[in-house]
Amino acid sequence: MRKMVYTYNWRPSLAAAIIITGSFFAVIIPLIGFGLMLGHKILNVANSSKKVTDAIKVLIEDFETKTGIAINTQIDTQAVTTFFSQHLQFMAGNTFNLFIAIGLMYFLLYYMLINQNRLGQFLSYYLPMSSKNMDEVTREINAMVKSNAIGIPLVALVQGVIALIGFLIFGIEDALFWFVITTFGSLIPFVGISIGILPVFLLTLSHGYTFQAWGILIYSTTIVSATDNLIRLYILKKLDNVHPLITLIGVLIGIPLFGFIGVIFGPLLLSLFIVLVKIYKTEYGSLLSD
Repeated sequence: MRKMVYTYNWRPSLAAAIIITGSFFAVIIPLIGFGLMLGHKILNVANSSKKVTDAIKVLIEDFETKTGIAINTQIDTQAVTTFFSQHLQFMAGNTFNLFIAIGLMYFLLYYMLINQNRLGQFLSYYLPMSSKNMDEVTREINAMVKSNAIGIPLVALVQGVIALIGFLIFGIEDALFWFVITTFGSLIPFVGISIGILPVFLLTLSHGYTFQAWGILIYSTTIVSATDNLIRLYILKKLDNVHPLITLIGVLIGIPLFGFIGVIFGPLLLSLFIVLVKIYKTEYGSLLSD
């Protein structure tokens, strides 16, 4: 925005409109495509939930045979099927709320872009900190924004591509759809990748493709999981290293507050809170000790 306005002398309103239009094609159009894919897949998953449950019961029966522990009788296939149908339809309905949230974000973004200087002066005037600490918090915020809003999604995208290679190798049906699911799931550290891998394993197993199911599970738990640390180490170190616990706790906080976009904004807000605590200690730590 600054380059378009100050270097190329564009009008702020035109520059903001160009940025918003470009992000519409880069963000909203893919989301619409993903929503259509998700809606179609949800119906298939709901219809196949009984097969998935039966496949799980077969695995448990094998476990019972080897260990002698009886747990299979506790699984109610019909109850599981009803649970999947109701909750997956609820997830599909929340897609509409996502588009409303993004629309409001665009509305705010437009006015923040065209009034960025006034907004910066307003914050500088009313925030109770010195200009030195204001510069420091600005640098840290820029670094954290790059890490949370660029680094984490980039790591998830690379991890999704690695998983996609495995889907193609083992001939997984709807590999592109599961690539999208795995990519979004990878935004959540520690457990996120299982959101895309475990359903693939169970659905493939329920359709009788035992070799492909176990193949993709082993590939994911070894290659995909092993490369996760390497990818995060390389990409996030290039931007700004954010501890995975900050990302995980931020996601847990952000999703109830903002919905799906809380995956990005939760860690960012938590990081900003930590920065403000550090600035507060710098500004007033000596007074409190006295």
